[in-house]
Amino acid sequence: MATIDVRSLGEFIREQREAAEVSLRQLAKNAGVSNPYLSQVERGLKKPSAEILGQIASALRISAETLYVRAGLLDERTGSAAVTEAIVADETLSERQRQTLLDIYSAFQNENAAASSATTDSTRTGAPSGARTSKKDQS
Repeated sequence: MATIDVRSLGEFIREQREAAEVSLRQLAKNAGVSNPYLSQVERGLKKPSAEILGQIASALRISAETLYVRAGLLDERTGSAAVTEAIVADETLSERQRQTLLDIYSAFQNENAAASSATTDSTRTGAPSGARTSKKDQS
């Protein structure tokens, strides 16, 4: 898992807020945090919890996963964003359960990618998937 760079996280939140044309005060209100606290987060002086990041993401109308990745709480994922966003957004799961589900999902994706790669490689050599080729076959 990545380590958190609080300053770049704060800058990213500020950039997203400015792109959404929302004032600091309005974002703080919509996210349910104090104006001074959000200001400190944006300046990289405070490290927000996963819950606060989720509230900020919701108020900015961006994926909570995006902020979790920026904060180093999650590794960047490949695959269906809908699946990972659903897992991250599920409030009935603990943080540990969310991370475990995301790890399992990632493991399945890696396994499928490896199997796909093996199939592609064997197609190029003309060998069936999982078949071994002898030196005689290769000459």
